[in-house]
Amino acid sequence: MNIIDELAWRGAINQQTDEEGLYKLVGEKEISLYCGIDPTGDSMHIGHLIPFMILKRFQLAGHHPVIVIGEGTGSIGDPSGRKSERVLQSMEAVHHNAECLIAQMVKLFGDDGDFSFVNNYDWLSKISLLDFLRDYGKLFNINTMLAKEVVSSRLDTGISFTEFSYQILQSIDFKMLYEKYDVQLQIGGADQWGNITNGIDLIRKTTENPAAFGLTIPLMLKADGTKFGKTAGGAVWLDPKKTSPYEFYQFWFNQDDRDVVKYLKYFTFLSREEIESLEQEVNEHPENRTAQKRLAEEVTRFVHGESGTNEALKVTEALFSGHIQDLTGDEIEGAFRNTKGGTVSSVPVNIVEMLVETGIEKSKRQAREDVNNGAIRINGEIVKDTEASVSPHPNTEGKFIIVRKGKKNYFSVSVKK
Repeated sequence: MNIIDELAWRGAINQQTDEEGLYKLVGEKEISLYCGIDPTGDSMHIGHLIPFMILKRFQLAGHHPVIVIGEGTGSIGDPSGRKSERVLQSMEAVHHNAECLIAQMVKLFGDDGDFSFVNNYDWLSKISLLDFLRDYGKLFNINTMLAKEVVSSRLDTGISFTEFSYQILQSIDFKMLYEKYDVQLQIGGADQWGNITNGIDLIRKTTENPAAFGLTIPLMLKADGTKFGKTAGGAVWLDPKKTSPYEFYQFWFNQDDRDVVKYLKYFTFLSREEIESLEQEVNEHPENRTAQKRLAEEVTRFVHGESGTNEALKVTEALFSGHIQDLTGDEIEGAFRNTKGGTVSSVPVNIVEMLVETGIEKSKRQAREDVNNGAIRINGEIVKDTEASVSPHPNTEGKFIIVRKGKKNYFSVSVKK
């Protein structure tokens, strides 16, 4: 199957600059293609993962991905999707972030064939101001640049020349990659269409018989119309220190029945037959959440490997059963990051006093009643004695008391140092 046919079935194509030409090209030979990321932070989140899933599919189909780490463009700031100016980072911060992103990319692309890293700082930093204006500025029409959505959407609030010039820098990237690395295709999100077409225009103006292409990915929306990738706790990060494997797994497991098949197509490498079978399961037995479980396992395995997936499943089972005694400190901290239950000033502390002081119970009377009825677990153990003293979970270095109230409600109580 032509890779373009697969992408179309998976709902992964928004726009193409030359649909027929690209289809013919990838059907005839293995190509080099690229997607870039600016090191504005020290971790990708799942929104960043969207275009790189496409790059990964090309890799698995035998093509050669080139990943552009944008230390040059990252020092400027991409205005795409922004309503205000970015705060410029120090070059030290940009470089640190770039190293973190490279480590994440190696995990995603390292085991399945060739891929390359390039850093656009290597060529952008060598262009003098006069060269920039003479060699590139002359080739860009201000009226055309102003019409690009990424700029026009900012005209009312204002945009600096720095961010206005970003689209020229990204165009230079495509030109350099086309000439030096034989990169013929740029992949990007829907908001990158203007930057991608600018790059192709630059190549056409400076190259004889050019064969450069662009492909963008649809904006990922949930069934309720909200943007995919955010939770009540904020972004879902690929860095396990920011979003634990358990939290990552739960994000995917909790997806709506209306969205899960779309995400199976986009974020997993399952076959068409497997996905269609899971779709049937969703339609006939949605209560089993079989598709969500498979989605969560597949994406967690892709990002965090087998060990991260096993950790996520271990924590999930422990929380479901209530037996959290054997969880490690890191597993506990990751699992209860967003289940804050207040703070106690000292330990050991009386169970009733602790439940009321932290707001888990509204009154001492209610606290005593729940304790007497066996509705309260402390660090995985049912406590029925209202005079009991409780201490932190032994694996948390004295930091947290883990409370379960009823069957599902967990609270992480911090201990003041």
